[in-house]
Amino acid sequence: MMRARDLGLPLTGETGPLNAITDVPGVEVGYTTLIEGDAVRTGVTAILPRGREDVHLPCAAGRYSLNGNGEMTGTVLLDETGALRLPVLITNTHAVGPCHRGVIEWTAREKPRVADEWLLPVVAETWDGYLNDINGPHVQPEHAVAAIDAAAGGPVAEGSVGGGTGMNCYAFKGGSGTSSRVVPYGADTYTVGVFVQANFGSRRELTVCGVPVGTLLADDNPMEDGAWQHPPGAGSVIAVVATDAPLLPGQCSALARRVPLGLARTGTTGSHFSGDIFLAFSTGNVLTPSEFPQGEPGYDHLRHIPWNRLDDFFAAVVLSVEEAVLNALVAATTMTGRLGRRSPGIPVDRLVDAVLSSRR
Repeated sequence: MMRARDLGLPLTGETGPLNAITDVPGVEVGYTTLIEGDAVRTGVTAILPRGREDVHLPCAAGRYSLNGNGEMTGTVLLDETGALRLPVLITNTHAVGPCHRGVIEWTAREKPRVADEWLLPVVAETWDGYLNDINGPHVQPEHAVAAIDAAAGGPVAEGSVGGGTGMNCYAFKGGSGTSSRVVPYGADTYTVGVFVQANFGSRRELTVCGVPVGTLLADDNPMEDGAWQHPPGAGSVIAVVATDAPLLPGQCSALARRVPLGLARTGTTGSHFSGDIFLAFSTGNVLTPSEFPQGEPGYDHLRHIPWNRLDDFFAAVVLSVEEAVLNALVAATTMTGRLGRRSPGIPVDRLVDAVLSSRR
């Protein structure tokens, strides 16, 4: 699998060993990819904040919506409590319901006591109807369950996999991408990891390492040639930020608010027709589970980075988001789907030449 750094692109910052969200200890990622016939190009991505065994233990969490033309379920409770538990799923716009049900079925099987209380899973989406028969009932709860069952640490596949299977980015083939940064903090070292489902941006906007390459790669653009009626830049992007640094829920929200700065480094100006919704969580503290209280009342004890020491973590989010988007673009290859529509893979050699020649 090709990645942006493999091309010699001048990206900034020290990555974790895998350059992936799974560099954050305990985080696991799994996929179900559905490619069938001429018209099914979709899937499900599962992100487990604490891994399978501890997935029910709440993390501090926050979220941010740059543009609300999209969906991320469970965020009302997240705003209320500042806590996230259970697998986070990402899929296509019309498959949110089956995936929501899939999280419930998986939890009832694996954590029946938790499921007996109440469940409000986080499921997010982007629109893959250019390549995929999005109105067909192709994603079912069992596909969500399979993605959660497949979740593991280690290297993360990118491009046309999982929920990113049918997605497009800057009118090239897009999809799933990830990156990470190491953040020294006194005697400690923490990791910030990002996962994106990239389905946004118009070709003319694309910027790589500060170079406006979109106009140089303007040819071979079937999504914006006039035959396709959707506005350039329509789509959406979901980003999930993870860290093992101990943070408060409000600080997680602050990390989520930095995601648009990373996206902007790749050129987007945030189309109205793009739902841009971001989630951030910290595994640095274990919060009290939200089940009905039992036994004697107690206290949570939270350790957190002081607000005036967060700038390096903000920078890590911005740089990781930028690289995750580029990894999604570089990993994806040309795909043809519904009604014979074609999404071209980004021409890697021309991209590298455009970036490097501009810096000589």
